[in-house]
Amino acid sequence: MSDAVINGLAGAGGGIIAQLITYPLQTVNTRQQTERDLKKARRKLGTVGQMCQVIRNEGWERLYGGLAPSLVGTAASQGVYYYFYQIFRNKAQVAALERSKMGIGDGSVGMLSSLVVAALSGCVNVLLTNPIWVVVTRMQTHRKISKKSHPDQMLSTDPEEAIVSAAEPPPFGTTHAVQEVFGEGGFFGFWRGVFPTLIMVSNPSMQFMLYETMLKKLKKRRALSNKTNNGVTAVEIFLLGALAKLGATVVTYPLLVVKSRLQAKQVTTGDKRHHYKGTLDAILKMIRYEGLHGFYKGMSTKIVQSVLAAAVLFMVKEELVKGVRFMLTNKVKSKPP
Repeated sequence: MSDAVINGLAGAGGGIIAQLITYPLQTVNTRQQTERDLKKARRKLGTVGQMCQVIRNEGWERLYGGLAPSLVGTAASQGVYYYFYQIFRNKAQVAALERSKMGIGDGSVGMLSSLVVAALSGCVNVLLTNPIWVVVTRMQTHRKISKKSHPDQMLSTDPEEAIVSAAEPPPFGTTHAVQEVFGEGGFFGFWRGVFPTLIMVSNPSMQFMLYETMLKKLKKRRALSNKTNNGVTAVEIFLLGALAKLGATVVTYPLLVVKSRLQAKQVTTGDKRHHYKGTLDAILKMIRYEGLHGFYKGMSTKIVQSVLAAAVLFMVKEELVKGVRFMLTNKVKSKPP
């Protein structure tokens, strides 16, 4: 089994576990990013307050709205990303060794090369998996209409109308989200927000550049201080992943907000301030009507969610890679000569 396949499968496994742990935070964060209501009362609600509000008004299940396609998307994204990341990194490693033979460099992949490798992997990932995330965003931002919000319907004198109004609305599933996206934008509607998302490959690029750099320095320091053991523990991987993601998220968060706005359900009637024709239109309207504050809605929630998810992902991925390699090594040793 090649390193690319091992890293791809391990990345998918780590991504799924991280997603399961942090999904409610992701749902609340997406709602914060796409919220256009500027009332002070709603702005005062924090992450915990919004989670309680969703539970009270819509039920626990809405915190996990879109979980199924999100898990598919996470597995696909992480698998695709790590697979191509390893392929591109192997090529960069070969190129670095060739340069070292000519007296250029020390044979290791430098910071700039790591950035390019991560960016290329991110672009491939975005182009292949963007439709899944458009559907996930629709399901996360869909709000279940409470019966209590329609008292005029409940007072209806028509028995049949009363029965209809008292019935729970049908669940908003993956099929409904797909139909809604297709109805709004056709086939290309599934690639809404792809432009800011492509720009946002700088986020994982920065994340992996910071991670690889810190990991390399830690291993080098460990090797100098203790030549018998230069390994890195799972806790250290967790902390390095968290620090790398924190730095990348702070820099690229505004693009994430624009992407979520474009992928959420568009307002086609009424207030045109909430209808975005494209990336530039969304940026200009947000600046005009919401100011710079609008680009940082829900940032505290995102930092907690993304840092925790990234830390778990890195830790689980590295442990899975070690486990698979250990099993493969033992399997080879156990074979008779």
